Amino acid sequence: MSPRPFLPLAGDPVRHDTGPVRTVKATAAAVTAALAAGAASVAAGRLASDAALKAPPGRPLPTEPRLTVHSTAAGQITLTRDLASLRPGTYGLAGNGSHAVVGPVLQDAPHLPDTVVRRLERVTHGFLHPRDKVWLTPNVHVGDPGSALGLDHADVDVPGELGPLPAWFVPGVRETWVITVHGLGTTRELPLNIMEFLHRRHFPVLDVAYRGDLGAPRPPDGLNHLGETEWRDLDAAIGYAVRYGAERVVLHGWSIGATMALRAALHSELRGRISGLVLDSPVLDWEATLRALARARHTPRPLLPLAVRAAQGRMGPDGDRLADASDPERLTVPTLIFHGPGDAVAPWRFSRRLAARRPNLVALHTVPNAPHSAMWNADPENYEEALRRFLTPLM
Repeated sequence: MSPRPFLPLAGDPVRHDTGPVRTVKATAAAVTAALAAGAASVAAGRLASDAALKAPPGRPLPTEPRLTVHSTAAGQITLTRDLASLRPGTYGLAGNGSHAVVGPVLQDAPHLPDTVVRRLERVTHGFLHPRDKVWLTPNVHVGDPGSALGLDHADVDVPGELGPLPAWFVPGVRETWVITVHGLGTTRELPLNIMEFLHRRHFPVLDVAYRGDLGAPRPPDGLNHLGETEWRDLDAAIGYAVRYGAERVVLHGWSIGATMALRAALHSELRGRISGLVLDSPVLDWEATLRALARARHTPRPLLPLAVRAAQGRMGPDGDRLADASDPERLTVPTLIFHGPGDAVAPWRFSRRLAARRPNLVALHTVPNAPHSAMWNADPENYEEALRRFLTPLM
């Protein structure tokens, strides 16, 4: 005879969960919550890493504040008062569909306490209206060497490993070519800032785009690798220059373009043709740069290590080799660094450390009050004089 099932008597408490069952359910809930929190943290880390790995060329970096146009007058523009709008020098002023060039702050111009008046050099295209949102950019010029500067040039394609790389070539009579390469938040229009200077000294100049730029091949994973794969496009440009008559090349890079130049000097099969490096705002520690960009996007401090790990995982094996290029002991060619303490993206201390470790090869030209990639903008005259002294023995 089978046992009768237990039925509670009237008034007895009904126990739906026994102790072990309740423990299992609580554990499952805790695991689910932990997994959800972990997934959320990973997602947040990936989002924070996007500040560097998906920085679109020509768009402002998160460290660059938006300013408001208050008014314009003949040769003047009034902007929101900010540390950025008070910077010395000459800058592009970019907005949605507009570009202008602004000069120094006009201290004597009438203005309200919360505004700054700067010299308005010219409006390159578009219009500036009150309440427009704009930002300062190192890109002073818009267009190509011909339309922007009146220089004869050729549009050429450099054969890269992912496909043709558009480049501007400005001819010169010297056997030493200067190859220029921009960095984060800018385009190949940035080297136009020094193009006239180089042309007056008869250097052939090759200004090259790289993977991810407008008109250049898209990287397979859609990510910026902070110079660690992009340097191969610069290497292709060196090969192009040598093929068309360059006996020597000087690599002039900004931001991750400087990282690319260091990588090329270390790994290129044509590194023997590299006679000098010019590094403007070099990214010498990728973790510090990624943290700075993530912080500028208001990433909570506890998530910053996740952003670094997410970036390293997304870049694959390249992320493990990022320190090689900036190793002072591996530097073999004369190097000029333009950098300063105002760079909120690539910390200046790493440039000082590199210069201190190799004083026989590295000269550091310190530029105060200049943001990332804008060392020329803050003080064009002294920048070009330092560049002249560096390039003269390399001609």
